[in-house]
Amino acid sequence: QVQLVESGGASVQTGGSLKLSCAASAWTVTMGWFRQAPGNEREAVAGARTEGVPTWYADSVKGRFTISRDTAKNTVYLQMNNLEPDDTAMYYCAAGLKTWPPRSDSVSYWGQGTQVTVSS
Repeated sequence: QVQLVESGGASVQTGGSLKLSCAASAWTVTMGWFRQAPGNEREAVAGARTEGVPTWYADSVKGRFTISRDTAKNTVYLQMNNLEPDDTAMYYCAAGLKTWPPRSDSVSYWGQGTQVTVSS
């Protein structure tokens, strides 16, 4: 079983930046980030596959968020720039994404989540 541990969540002001990290216990072909705000469904934010396959981003974060991987460290990152209040959510690392674009009901492994709060 793959264990995922997220970190980097914090409270920031509108326009600020954060970098989330997710350390995995083993390599998987696909990894990604999801988020869930209170009262909302968990939604895909970004996904990364093997080299040569384009990354995927939700329309709401395109141009602001960047997903990257460090294969030597089995770590995936989410660089978040120009944060907005609507970005406020619990962010979850995910591995083993069985559909593309990523879907929350087709994820093999989940992290515990890290909270991101953006104030206006």
